[in-house]
Amino acid sequence: MKNTGAGPGASPIAPIARLANASLVTAAADSLPDQPPALARARAFAEPLIAGETLDTGENILAHADAVAAILKAIGGSEEMQAATYLVHACPHLNKPQEVIAKAFGANFAALAIETNKLVNVQKQARAADAKAQLTEDPAAQTENVRKMLLAFSRDLRVVMLRLASRLQTLRHFAAIRQPAPLAVARESLHVFAPLANRLGIWQIKWEMEDLAFRCLEPDTYKKIAGLLDEKRAEREGFMETLRAQLERDLNRSGIAAKVEGRPKHIYSIVKKMRGKSLDFEQVFDIRALRVIAADVNGCYAALGFVHSNFTPVAGEFDDYIAKPKSNGYQSLHTVVRDAQQRAVEIQIRTQAMHDHAEHGVAAHWAYKEAGAKGYSGVSASSEYDAKIAVLRQLLAWERDLSGPLAAKSGDANQGLFEDRIYVLTPEAAIVELPQGATAVDFAYSVHTSLGHRCRGARIDGAMVPLNTPLQNGQTVEVITTKEGGPSRDWLNPELGFLTSHRAKSKVRAWFNGLAMAQTVARGREAVEKLLQREGKTSMKLEDVAAQLGFDSAEDLFEVVGKDELSLRTIENMLKPPEPALTQDDYVLVKKARQQDKSAECSRKGGVLVVGIASLLTQLARCCKPAPPDAILGFVTKGKGVSIHRSDCSNFRNMAGGSPDRVIEVQWSQPKSSDGSVYPVDVAIEAADRQGLLRDISEVFSREKMNVIGVQTQSVKDNRGGTARMTFTVEVTDSGRLSQVLAVVAEVAGVRSARRR
Repeated sequence: MKNTGAGPGASPIAPIARLANASLVTAAADSLPDQPPALARARAFAEPLIAGETLDTGENILAHADAVAAILKAIGGSEEMQAATYLVHACPHLNKPQEVIAKAFGANFAALAIETNKLVNVQKQARAADAKAQLTEDPAAQTENVRKMLLAFSRDLRVVMLRLASRLQTLRHFAAIRQPAPLAVARESLHVFAPLANRLGIWQIKWEMEDLAFRCLEPDTYKKIAGLLDEKRAEREGFMETLRAQLERDLNRSGIAAKVEGRPKHIYSIVKKMRGKSLDFEQVFDIRALRVIAADVNGCYAALGFVHSNFTPVAGEFDDYIAKPKSNGYQSLHTVVRDAQQRAVEIQIRTQAMHDHAEHGVAAHWAYKEAGAKGYSGVSASSEYDAKIAVLRQLLAWERDLSGPLAAKSGDANQGLFEDRIYVLTPEAAIVELPQGATAVDFAYSVHTSLGHRCRGARIDGAMVPLNTPLQNGQTVEVITTKEGGPSRDWLNPELGFLTSHRAKSKVRAWFNGLAMAQTVARGREAVEKLLQREGKTSMKLEDVAAQLGFDSAEDLFEVVGKDELSLRTIENMLKPPEPALTQDDYVLVKKARQQDKSAECSRKGGVLVVGIASLLTQLARCCKPAPPDAILGFVTKGKGVSIHRSDCSNFRNMAGGSPDRVIEVQWSQPKSSDGSVYPVDVAIEAADRQGLLRDISEVFSREKMNVIGVQTQSVKDNRGGTARMTFTVEVTDSGRLSQVLAVVAEVAGVRSARRR
């Protein structure tokens, strides 16, 4: 067997620690080659900041950091990783922690400090919110915390290592001062941190954390079991050592190469087994437990035969996890036997590789390679990347495990806490959260909008698949792109199944809306440029033309022209040279004060009174189409009399600004027309596009006895499914009546706005 250096005395965390250490060691070597050791520098850097400070637990921060560094050292963490714990605690005491730490220690340490502090704050908020509501076996609360751990883990493995060590020290602190830890901290330790350590194979932290947390949560039960264990500890330990030595000697004499060792039993695991199987303390078989490490699989079964031949097997207590491994790849033979005095002993039999997988958890995927190209549970581990993938997939499996209680409670085996989302991996082993049923296109847009636009193919776990293939938890997704291009309209077809996430759909719609807008602007630009060429004004800057018409930019002008919302005649009129100013004799009467008596001379052209001037030609402006009782003003034109505008008309404001002396006061001849006069006005309507929309709106005008003399419609696709923009020209006798009709139009299904232009 290959010598792995992971015997009984070796730290079970060594492979994981090496994986986490690697990036820190490399970064330290590359960025600061001439500096003293990072551990000494980090402690000296942090000490003035944290020496006099305390944590929420009451523990001195510097003492806490020293203890965490010692825990990391004990489980195989490098000096660089130990140094990181000081920087994490110094971070909140710096104005610009990322800049300061990066300058002194490198960007790698700065990123670790920032990410760890983020996770600390998130968990602190969660504990505060759930302090009263969270139950010890609440799967929903557990899974939400697991999700936060997952997202933190995807950024940096060292974050989780530091958090585990820090939490263990917090529990040790409360044990040392003989005070129970806060219930929220103890629950989180037992139901989030300890299972995380379990999934990562960090048994040393897992067992101690479970016992310390359980001691805080159920002190009476803890003391009772501890007392039962202590009653016959010396007798039990003497018996187990004698049995261990005898079994190892007998196996070797029988030609079965094997090593036998004792297996400690922890209080929390005893309580779990007693409660799970409704057992009394004396019925817990594995209080006395041995582990046999055989040379190979054949040796495992040979050892099992020897044990069953020399001891009495307990019926129903045998499991073959070698022939049928557990879902996480665990392999071992489990049996319970009785000796001549009928004392029950649990015996586990496995190879060294199986043992290390059981002890190290997913760490075994990269610690041992003799399991074959597929590794354990079908996961190969030929590189550090494969190791991280194995860890992440194990944590994803943890989520699925936690969803089980809820599914069982609801009676639906397919229903779980995470039925609405999945987690997949990038080729760099970062986690991406997606809705259930998401595809590679959803994945691409979640990573970056540009990646989504240019997506043309995908590989899932190395195999090419169609873009509308639904993704599954834990898969690695690689997107194949082009250098340029955009999305396909087929992606928005729900029947084809290319997109599931709302974010991705909105990104695709926005792209096509932008494309339509670009075409509209281009059409407007072309029309304006042709007009300028026809009028001989090509020397004018387009921005100046837009500014004179009241637009912020030329793009805004092109947009309204492209949408036919601004007539080119308006631009043409603006481009014409100003008419020569009237002489004093021409407009002296215009300036006359309004007569207050009945002798005032008036013009009654088109129902409009021009104050102070008789027999003056008037015409209603086409740009704003005034109708009584609108507030109106007149503008004296050359050769066409007085043009009547609504007082809020933008064209009128532009003309009046250039020639204020040509503005004249006018008014309607009577409040309402009684001689059958009608006035054309424009109405702008925006609605969700659908069949029958034009018919329904026209019926409203017909029902309200309002004659429609013209209509323009335009339909555009947008992120709301499609919008219809309509301009109706209707004849009215009174604009006040129009407001009532528009209120009725606004109630038509799909209409978003109805207003007079």
